[in-house]
Amino acid sequence: MDREVDVNYLLHRQQMSLIRAAKSQSAAGRTAYEDLARGYGERVDAYRQGNFRTTSLTH
Repeated sequence: MDREVDVNYLLHRQQMSLIRAAKSQSAAGRTAYEDLARGYGERVDAYRQGNFRTTSLTH
């Protein structure tokens, strides 16, 4: 990732997408929200891995 990301924002967006997917009345809407949640999850994982590498190097 090329810029600093607020991981709390990403986690919030992921959870909201999951909630909206669960409440969606259409399969297309559910799929769209699930895809958004998956994308946010991937960004959170990338952030965590980047921070893990950084903190591992300092110890």
